[in-house]
Amino acid sequence: MKNIDKLIVVGDRVLIRPESDSERTKTGLYLPPGVQEKERVQAGYVLKVGPGFPIAANIDEEPWKDNKERTKYISLQAKEGDYVIFLRREAVEIEFDKEKLLIIQQNALLLIVRDDF
Repeated sequence: MKNIDKLIVVGDRVLIRPESDSERTKTGLYLPPGVQEKERVQAGYVLKVGPGFPIAANIDEEPWKDNKERTKYISLQAKEGDYVIFLRREAVEIEFDKEKLLIIQQNALLLIVRDDF
């Protein structure tokens, strides 16, 4: 996907390329699209992640002071290239460059598989 750099993921969200939906059951039966969409979990690959959870720079300072520090973030667990399993009902589906992508919040991730351990 050549234009992926145009997308900026915000906050604690993750952009995922979903695995192609399984059209068959393990026994070989074909499933209609309505059944596939009702699956509770889905898997895919992380394309981009947001900066994380914003935290206050100086909590002890007076709120009326002009704070010139940039916002700090607690980074997300998911990283680009990770294989993830997530709750399907939490996903927001978008189409970008004629490809179906999903945006989810990190708290909808159930499992992360990372090869670099």
